[in-house]
Amino acid sequence: MSLIRLRKKRNSSRARRFFGRFRRSTEATVTHGNLVKLLPNGGEFFSALFAALRSARQSINLEFYIIRDDATGRELAAILADAVRRGVRVSIIYDYIGCFDTPASYFRNLEQAGVACLPFNPPPFKRGLAWFDKRDHRKIAIIDGVNAFAGGLNVGSEYAGYGEDRKRWRDVGLSVKGSGAVELQRLFFETWQAEAGIDPDSLYLDSGNASDRKGDATIHIVSGGPHHNRSHIHNAFRLAIGRARKCITVANPYFIPGPRVIRSLMRAARRNVRVRLILPAINDVPLVGLVSRSSYATLLKGGIEIYERQETVLHAKVMLIDSRWSIIGSANLDHRSFHRNYEVNLIVDSQTFGAQVEEMLARDLEMSRRILLDEHEKTGVARTVAGTSCRADQLVSLIITLIPDIYLIIYRWLF
Repeated sequence: MSLIRLRKKRNSSRARRFFGRFRRSTEATVTHGNLVKLLPNGGEFFSALFAALRSARQSINLEFYIIRDDATGRELAAILADAVRRGVRVSIIYDYIGCFDTPASYFRNLEQAGVACLPFNPPPFKRGLAWFDKRDHRKIAIIDGVNAFAGGLNVGSEYAGYGEDRKRWRDVGLSVKGSGAVELQRLFFETWQAEAGIDPDSLYLDSGNASDRKGDATIHIVSGGPHHNRSHIHNAFRLAIGRARKCITVANPYFIPGPRVIRSLMRAARRNVRVRLILPAINDVPLVGLVSRSSYATLLKGGIEIYERQETVLHAKVMLIDSRWSIIGSANLDHRSFHRNYEVNLIVDSQTFGAQVEEMLARDLEMSRRILLDEHEKTGVARTVAGTSCRADQLVSLIITLIPDIYLIIYRWLF
């Protein structure tokens, strides 16, 4: 056997062992033959999503953490009402707390138009405070069972732009045609059943010809939530980082990943993997930004490059491994996404798609300022954090990551 063939055989064997371990640790659903399109900003995401909704023939299923009653939300409502008039069956799952600012009349009007609306985990308070802690943070749309959209974007005008200023955030999504869309629809019906107590078989489950090969992308779909006995999202991030051999680029808005993920990133850097973090210079939850920066010194000393995206709020949740493995979805790198929220991430195994993600992240790096250790240690924030005891810092981190929704509501009321 030639040396080249021997290396290929060894690499293939390693890959099989890794993916076997990955599936066991994350319970990921693997789908093949998908056609995947990167939607690198809110403008392109909503343009593609709304076009698909307008062309729906049989069913529309939407699951979003936030749906705002603004220009973007009202355009969505008009499109859905028109779809119902065409005979399309339309269902929405929206998070009760995420839509706290959305007037009840918005969803009443949708229901009057024939849209089935289901709030995720609403009161009564007789459930105790535990009801507040379980939230549906997913952002997915499935049209006719075969065409799906996912990513970090909620329905609101701040998500619908090109990341050009503070009112138009920087976010990322993707569209999937094929068996990956079928799995996202299955997750939607699973959530609907859990919240409404309806057997999914009694709902309209139409997957059309999704089994037909649409493209060449393999997608691992990882869902997470408190109903699992371990964090599939957390495991997926750590295993992906551990597999990296050349480079890791991360874009994430709420970076409080905990010590295990930080150690995984630092071990990767020690393996001579280039690790770059793109984090927000402007955070919509300022206290989270402060806690996130408390780990900068450790990361920088460990050889990790940190960049802060300027001019707008970074809300994208992206990780690129070795220019091939692209992780895009709803999960932040924080305790809530790991353990408290219902989340879904799509891991796209495609060299072509990975090249597109790499090009997109390169543009974000151009719009970012690199954080250097000397500069960081001279800032007032760094001195404040350095003077905070480790225990107090961990407590602040825990409070924010456990109840960011409460913090965000109070912050909006005050400011």
